[in-house]
Parts: sequence; structure tokens; C-alpha cells
Amino acid sequence: MNKTVLITGGAGFIASHCAALLLQHNYRVKALDNLDAQIHGSDRCPPSYLDRRVELVVGDVRSPRAVSRALVDVDYVLHLAARVGVGQSMYEMADYTDVNGRGTALLLEAMVERAKKRPFERLVVASSMSIYGEGMYRAADGRLVPDAERNSRQLKRAIWDPVDEAGQTLEPVPTPEGKPPSTRSVYALSKYDQERLCLMVGDAYDIPTVALRFFNVYGPHQALSNPYSGVLAIFASRLMNDRPPLIFEDGEQRRDFVYVDDVAEACRLALLNDAAVGKALNIGSGSPVTVKEAARLLADTLGVSIEPEITGECRVGDVRHCFPDIREARDALGYRPRTTLAAGLRKLVRWLDGRVAIDRVSEARAALASRGLTL
Repeated sequence: MNKTVLITGGAGFIASHCAALLLQHNYRVKALDNLDAQIHGSDRCPPSYLDRRVELVVGDVRSPRAVSRALVDVDYVLHLAARVGVGQSMYEMADYTDVNGRGTALLLEAMVERAKKRPFERLVVASSMSIYGEGMYRAADGRLVPDAERNSRQLKRAIWDPVDEAGQTLEPVPTPEGKPPSTRSVYALSKYDQERLCLMVGDAYDIPTVALRFFNVYGPHQALSNPYSGVLAIFASRLMNDRPPLIFEDGEQRRDFVYVDDVAEACRLALLNDAAVGKALNIGSGSPVTVKEAARLLADTLGVSIEPEITGECRVGDVRHCFPDIREARDALGYRPRTTLAAGLRKLVRWLDGRVAIDRVSEARAALASRGLTL
């Protein structure tokens, strides 16, 4: 009999790719999703991109009844349900904390109760690069600096890079899982809570658990009209409306953009590999680029001659550089990202053809500015 995987947030962007991959590998797939209007539109209809073989349970992860119903006959749980958005989390604090924290706690309570009758084979929870805050740096003398920070006085003077005690610029290096967290937003704190709750409860109740710290995921099915979705989807929305991508600071901040199919494969591998149990693992491409470079490459791939607009502004909670060391995921999962940024953007652009994107970036930017969350 085929094993069954429940994906919470199962009608979402990453979840839809995970579902398709798991179906290819002969799993049964169930999805629990509340079809949030910010992602799925005001009609809250199941998305057309979700494979019809997925058994969709429409309900909220904060509903004990919906969660218990979704867990019936499930062998594995892939917990992706979350409110997502660094900036928005800073003024919708209660909702982000409620969905991401209390929702996870209610899921775990239901899993513990169900496990008394039938144990789960694996829980995999989506964590986030945002928990690190600033990534790892190296000082001029060669020592690693895991606790680099930027203060508002520095940022107001447009000194974007972290500096050491002598005022010398620190060099960004790949961030390993052992770097201490430094949560800089409500979203980051809530994702760290999700990760720790799952690993702690999994250990206490003998539910094998893995946390995957996703970096900047992009690809088809990402919500183009949601101004709090991934940065490349936001850039695409601007370019499709003949507007320049808006880039904070000077555009030289470095990020790791990982194609969604590679993330889905990491999730599948986490269901299988015992060496990953109890660990939190970085999931990225291993090839960082600057945000400005990514915006230009997307414009070139779309075939439009629109340069990004460098705003010189900084958002409260933003970090300068953060990109992953993925060696531990390679060792524990056998994870090997296969899609380069150029190849992934070509796939994204093919999917974008003929689609309509409502550009709401100005609304989101104004919401931050009105609350003093930009410098």
C-alpha cells in the first residue's frame, strides 16, 4: 500500500511542487490549506496548478478539527503552512505569531495524540534563512564573525556592509547551520519557533523530525500579485508591468536563489534519510549572487530593457549578506541542487508567458514607510 504524506499549506507555491514530485514517486498526497486570499485571491478557489490527485482538505492549521481530519491515515507530515513576509510581519505581529506559532503547536498536539494509535514515520518542517539575521562574516585577520550587526546610525549614512571594531568592512562567507540565530523580524522569530517546536516535540515523543532552512526559493506558481512573496516574483511583477524592480540599499547585498524543484527534492529526501533526523539543514543553490545581478538577469531573460531602480532605502529587519553553506545537506540528505539561476529563470519566464501580475509593490512600500519601518 502506498504511503501517505500530508502537506500543510498544501495548496501553496512550494507545496504544489512537492506534491507533484511525491506523486511521481508513488506516494499518496493530502493537502491542508485555508486558501488564504493574499495568496489565492478573494474567491479562495483551489489553484489550477495543484495536481488533481491531491486530496485537498480546506481548513486552517489552527483548527484542531481540520488538522485531526487531515491527519487520518497519514504516514508523513511535511509542514509548510505559514504566514510569509518579513516586512508585513512587523505590523501584523499577532497574526504571524498566531499562524506560525500556535498553528504549529496545534499540529504537534494532534500528531502526538494520533501517534498513540499509529506512529508517524517522519515530520519535515520548513524553516527559513531569515532566522540567521546577518550571515557569517570573516574579519581581515581571518577570524570568523558570527554576530555581525548593522545599527541605524550606520544605515542612515548609507554604510551598508557590517564592519569590525576598527571600522573595516567584513567579508561575507557561506553561513553554516552552527551560526547562532539572530532573528531580525517577527517572521524570522516565528519561523525559528516553528523549527524549534518541531525538533523539540519530535525528540520528546519519538517522531523523527527534520527542519529544512530554505533560502530564497523561486519558480512557477509563486504568487505574482502578492507583494510579500519571493523577491524574484516581486521583480517579475514589476517588469511585466513595464516598471523597474525596486531594490533597497545599493543592490550589492548577496543572496542565494534556489529553484523550487531543488527544494521539493530536498523535502523528498528528508522523508527518507535517517541521517537527517534531529537536524536543521540549509537548503539553497550554493551559488550566491547580488540582488542587482539577479534583477538584471531576470530582465534579460524576459527580454526587456529595464534597469532596476536603486532606492537607497533600507527596511527595518533587512540583512546585508546571507547565503548558505550546504555541505551538511549534501552529507545528510544526498542533496545536490541541479538548477542554475540562469536555467531556473528561463523556466520561470516560460511559465510567466501570458500571465497577469498586479503590481502591489508601491502599496507594500507605503505601508512600511507609514509605520517608520524604512530608513
